Amino acid sequence: MAMEPARTRPKMFPPPEFPPRKLPLFARMPPAVFPSLLGALGLSLALKRAAAGSALPEGVADLAMGLVAGLWLFCALAYASKLLRRPAVLLEEVQRLPGRAGAAAATVGALALAAVLGFFAPALAKAVLVAGLALHGLSALVMLRVLWRAPPEGRVVTPVWHLSFVGFIVGALAAVPLGWGGLAAVILWASLPVALGIWGVSLWQIVQRVPPAPLRPLMAIHLAPASLFASVAGLLGMTVLAHTMLGVACAVALTLLLALRWMCAAGFTPLWGAFTFPLAAFAGALLINGWTVAGGIVTLLALGVVPVILWRVLRMWPTGALAARTNAATA
Repeated sequence: MAMEPARTRPKMFPPPEFPPRKLPLFARMPPAVFPSLLGALGLSLALKRAAAGSALPEGVADLAMGLVAGLWLFCALAYASKLLRRPAVLLEEVQRLPGRAGAAAATVGALALAAVLGFFAPALAKAVLVAGLALHGLSALVMLRVLWRAPPEGRVVTPVWHLSFVGFIVGALAAVPLGWGGLAAVILWASLPVALGIWGVSLWQIVQRVPPAPLRPLMAIHLAPASLFASVAGLLGMTVLAHTMLGVACAVALTLLLALRWMCAAGFTPLWGAFTFPLAAFAGALLINGWTVAGGIVTLLALGVVPVILWRVLRMWPTGALAARTNAATA
């Protein structure tokens, strides 16, 4: 006689809390704010260089630097409080693409902050630069750990890898004016082959398959490394390398401009922050290498784009929409 299969009782779930539990302050702070903030820091640096090379008052650029640095510091402290509450939340954060981009942009932002401070407080800038390099190194190690344990589909190369593994080049941009040219050269030559590898794999990927519309804004990140290499090489007096990388940056920028409508097909999302820092870096590269008119035009363009994207991203934060749309982890 056949036995009837044992009946299993359905899994019981606890009833929802009422009223809903109130999270501690900044417990779900979304790291997705940091790419746009990185763009704002880069824009303030471009404004400073544009003002220095023209008759424009530098006080406006100084004011912009101060405002953006203060805003970045507030967001950094908010995110630090989240990590201190539960450090393991970082491992959860970088499982998702917006979290990976945001966490990497946060530590790259510390390097950009050092570049800003270099104009006003060199000693403090050096301390921030050292701390930023250490933090970004730790962030890169966390990213490697997550990639090592991820399934094959989670290890696909994306433009965000530039932020994680090439982002050190922003430290070189800060190091040269501080008198640390040797450190800047080491970072430059160490970062260049990594960027070349990411570019090569990314080019092969886009030939194989078209990226989905929501992820297309991330393609703009490819402009940032070329621009930063051109800037650092220009500051170090490596003229041939600077002009070569600036040519690459111009080619990438033109390609992105022609594909702009295609990249924006999904409409505005927090990933539009990926448009901000490459545009600012491109403006800075043009100005540093003596392309004053072109650099001024791109700086004006960035002045119309970066603050708008930053504002649209930031205003989603207090309502919880930014955390929800980017699936931010909770501490």
